[in-house]
Amino acid sequence: MLNFSKATNFNTYRIRGHSSVVERLVANEKVEGSNPFARSKIEYMDDLANKKCVPCEGGIPSFDLSEIHKYLKKIDGWNVEQDKKKNYFIEKEFKFENYVASEEFIKKVGQIAEKEGHHPDISFGWGYARVKISTHAINGLAESDFVLAAKIDKI
Repeated sequence: MLNFSKATNFNTYRIRGHSSVVERLVANEKVEGSNPFARSKIEYMDDLANKKCVPCEGGIPSFDLSEIHKYLKKIDGWNVEQDKKKNYFIEKEFKFENYVASEEFIKKVGQIAEKEGHHPDISFGWGYARVKISTHAINGLAESDFVLAAKIDKI
């Protein structure tokens, strides 16, 4: 079950996944190690990270909640949120030891973004970097957003 909570500072809605293994099993989700054939999140991230972002010029629908939830299971630690217009995006905050480490990370994100032709919104400062991804042409999320997230997680 997805939980919505209002994030007061950002005027957005945040969707969080299941908080425990028991809830995930009740929801009929595969849990890593639950059977000998279960695939780990790392394998799913590798699957996505090995794909190429596909440019989107619109004309296709953005993912619905069920599709978003399916892909969210394949990346690590990203939150799904909605903006004021109810468009979904994914976002993750990364922590670092200092400003220089944050800046180096952002440079690597920028290199990946250029190579993939898919550019996230980035903010950073001393000890943190925040990356926000969506496909602006469709006002929501598509597979390429999750591909980019998986590639960023491999930095």
